[in-house]
Amino acid sequence: MVTEHLRGAALIGVVTMVAVLPQVAAPAAGAQPGCDAFTPPTVDRSVPAARDVLGFDLGQREVTTAESDTYLHAVSQASPNVVDGTIATSTQGRPLNYAVVGQPRWTSPAALETIGHNLNLLRDPRTPEPLAQELVRATPSVLWVAGNVHGDEESGTDASLRVLYELAARTDCTAPSILDDAIVVVLPMQNPDGHELDTRQSAAGFDLNRDWFARTQPETDGKLDKLRELPPQLYVDSHEMGSDDYFFPPNADPVYHDIGETPLNWVYDLYGPAMQASFDRFDIPYFNGSSYDLLYMGYGDTVPLTGFNAAGMTFEKNNADPIADRVREQYTAMWTTLMTAGEQNARLREQWRGEHLEAQRQGEQGELEPNQLYWQDGEITNPVPDADVKHYFLRTDDPAKAEGVQRLARRLQRMDVDVHRLAAPLSVPDHTPYGRPAGETTLPAGTLWIPLAQGQKHWVQAMLNESSYVPFPYFYDITAWSGPLLENVEGGRSGADLEPVAMPLPPQVEPEPPAARGPKTAVYQISTTDSSSVESAGWLRHWLRERHQHFGDLTAEQIAGGALDDYRTLIIPNGSDEEAAQALGPQGQAALADWVRGGGTLIGLRDGSRLASRLGLTSATYAEPTSDIPGALIRTETAPGSPLAEGVGDTAWAMYEYDFVWTAPPEATAVRFPAAGDPDWYVSGFAEGAEELHGKTAVVDENVGSGRVVLFGFDPNYRAFTNGTAHVLHNALTGPKPDTAPTARAAAQQAPAASATGRMVLTVRPEAADRVRGLLGTRSAVFDEVTAGDAVRFLVDLGGRSADEHPWARVVADQVAALGGAVVAIRVP
Repeated sequence: MVTEHLRGAALIGVVTMVAVLPQVAAPAAGAQPGCDAFTPPTVDRSVPAARDVLGFDLGQREVTTAESDTYLHAVSQASPNVVDGTIATSTQGRPLNYAVVGQPRWTSPAALETIGHNLNLLRDPRTPEPLAQELVRATPSVLWVAGNVHGDEESGTDASLRVLYELAARTDCTAPSILDDAIVVVLPMQNPDGHELDTRQSAAGFDLNRDWFARTQPETDGKLDKLRELPPQLYVDSHEMGSDDYFFPPNADPVYHDIGETPLNWVYDLYGPAMQASFDRFDIPYFNGSSYDLLYMGYGDTVPLTGFNAAGMTFEKNNADPIADRVREQYTAMWTTLMTAGEQNARLREQWRGEHLEAQRQGEQGELEPNQLYWQDGEITNPVPDADVKHYFLRTDDPAKAEGVQRLARRLQRMDVDVHRLAAPLSVPDHTPYGRPAGETTLPAGTLWIPLAQGQKHWVQAMLNESSYVPFPYFYDITAWSGPLLENVEGGRSGADLEPVAMPLPPQVEPEPPAARGPKTAVYQISTTDSSSVESAGWLRHWLRERHQHFGDLTAEQIAGGALDDYRTLIIPNGSDEEAAQALGPQGQAALADWVRGGGTLIGLRDGSRLASRLGLTSATYAEPTSDIPGALIRTETAPGSPLAEGVGDTAWAMYEYDFVWTAPPEATAVRFPAAGDPDWYVSGFAEGAEELHGKTAVVDENVGSGRVVLFGFDPNYRAFTNGTAHVLHNALTGPKPDTAPTARAAAQQAPAASATGRMVLTVRPEAADRVRGLLGTRSAVFDEVTAGDAVRFLVDLGGRSADEHPWARVVADQVAALGGAVVAIRVP
């Protein structure tokens, strides 16, 4: 278990003007220790119940988006304790409506602005301590409850509306025991388009619970702006899953190393036990610690934890249960959590303040938090390096990288990170560029300097790290997301005591990406049901729209009917080449091949590239990977003189995720993985057996008759945040053909190969293979088995669903994880 170890911190005396709210009220009359949260409530009848507005009780059926909005507004109109508003507008134009519940003196616009201002002063270690302690006493906590970030996971919406009603209407001791020292922000729907479409993804094809740090989507961007306005001490994110029972924290390993101990203590030692007691009381089956980790910085728990030092928690309920049961259990978890927070009173804010001071102290000392295992017993095989880190730097002396630097600086500033610009050159004795050895360097004036000695130290490390240092071979998602690597900008770190001459960087605006201005372009999305295909196509369309590139969508039937004659370029996002070939049929395959040879340009992304091989349009070949790389950033090298390298530079970082290993002739290899012994070789994130990629092709560029094929062995626009390699895609769309690549000679037809895309991957040592086969056999699972060296990999077909949506994928993954040292890697998509 986590143990609390808040330590003293050095303070920087800064005089700050502050508006102070009225003193926190004493508990309302009737409130008393031991107040039972779940007794039948007494209510204020002037606040309408759901049946008074919607004609049915919450939990009788799932509310629609419009019904949720209608009821939220009705409660707000009826109660002086509630105000409502809109934090964002979705892709399809729907509002993301929220409500704030609290004492009337705290819910006016001016009071809410003051609360947010004061809490942000508490986050700032420079705030003088006497003032900070006054704010601790006088400012209420902010507790967030949110649901439905995945559109087809509905019960969090209904349960949060019930929470809203009871906070506004209850006149017994329970609601006042929460609201005597806090306000509660209720966000019933984070994904209204997906709710209406009954899809996990948004209408744009994005999984919004992977978008938190990048903020590419309007739903995420508006939500984080409101979180900065009303910074939380608690953020509840309610989900549904395909497997049985109910999940709440404690979480599984791995846990990102630089999450502060205070919010982890709250999650593991305060809220987790409280929910266990409530669920035990009502005999509700639940589990903890299984599957749901705290590693990737794109979730609704890891970002509140790391970026706000709040108790960020994911709740999951079986989506096959009746809506009444789902709502009741979600409500039980939410209400228990709020009641537990209410019992803490000012202690929450005092400890929250302390964590920001501790972050400042760690940054001053250059301390990175170590890896720990919080749930699983075992050995940490990838410890955080024992090195001081006190500063990060981003170079600004390459005009071709200005867009990426600006985007990254803005992203940091919009999470309240202090960013400075060097006003004079700075000599750094131990400058350590990303993936390079340390050396003495003089950084030029204009370089951006991000010190770790600030309250947002944990977030700075999470965004600018060289690697995530994964301690445990279980991966619910990707294992690398370093901002400089994603943007392909130069930078590095230092642990020295430096005295930079620098000025605060003015707030940055979002850079305008260069217009694509490519030829008339079509997009062929292979599948409308497979999550990996839907998302890759969604990321691509978003990228094209951001660059004002006109494009059209084509189906297999339209391609077979000659529709490609109206286009010069066709992009095929990730998807099964076998499914594409079957959908196209002989006529469509011939039409596509003839169109390329006649002058068209085919661009394939990830598995979509394999269609070119099936059609005899490339000299490149591919092989199934033998490595276990569940989503790592690997440095690649561009070919000198390649038109795809324009503005990219000599290297770029590819997001590699169990992708096929491509081999093409040197003259057709535009981007390659470094050879063994090449100093460019570096992997950020978890990778087992990555040496198989040495010298292999990452991007193919070759002429085919009068046309051209550009084949990416990975997705260069992964989640629309790998902007460094998306620049290569930009060049493929807008740039000239290669002069050096001869007309391709078709490679020999390859036997079908098993793709890991969208599949659960279970890799174990040979002695455990029979056990895994048995576990899969009891589920009648469909899987491919690949033996590579001293490992056996099982690629488990989940039918295009995520592990969340699948009825048993997580259970099997957890059973395999229990095999301990025999496990090489587990990836749950």
